[in-house]
Parts: sequence; structure tokens; C-alpha cells
Amino acid sequence: MATNTSEIKINVSLDENKIPESLSWSAPDGGVDNSPSKAMLLSVWDHTAKEALRIDLWTKDMPLDEMNVFFHQTLMAMSHTFQRATGDEKMAATMRDFCDYFAEKLELKKD
Repeated sequence: MATNTSEIKINVSLDENKIPESLSWSAPDGGVDNSPSKAMLLSVWDHTAKEALRIDLWTKDMPLDEMNVFFHQTLMAMSHTFQRATGDEKMAATMRDFCDYFAEKLELKKD
């Protein structure tokens, strides 16, 4: 049994219609304390049911241009994580090609 644990906490404030108005998160081991956010995507793997479970939240004032960048950066991160987790460089490259296409179609500027 594990002797060390780490906690990540997500706070969501909702309006009267249960629409997120604000999001914040804390990860004390990572030096994050009640940091505000406008959007979050959380996926967990249920090994018993063999399916991904997810929580996708964004505040009602999340700007569309920032949502586009958020998704692009998330997709890029997923391609890197996929490569590290599976060692499948060819599929990871294909995923990055899609990310380039995604950025081109949304006219995202490259830094």
C-alpha cells in the first residue's frame, strides 16, 4: 500500500443555472494554490469498465479565441504523452500533423 499521497483539488462555482462561473485548482505538491482557470479537461481511465471517464468544464466568460488555443495545446500535449506512453512515434507524428492542420484551419499564430 502506498505510504505517500498527493491531492489535487478543483473548485467550481456555479450560477443559478449550474453553469460554471469560476474555476480554480490547487496542487500543493506542485506549488499551485487556488489558481484561477477558465477551462479544464479531466480524463480518468476506468479499468474495470475499460472506458475513459471525463469532466469538461469552462466558464461562461471563456473567450473563443482562448478556447481554440487551449484545445490546440491540449491536443499537442496528448500527442507527446501518447508517444511517451506507447513508444509509437509514427502515430504520434500523425497526431501532431492533425494538430498542425487544426492550427492552420483556426488560423492560430505560431510562437
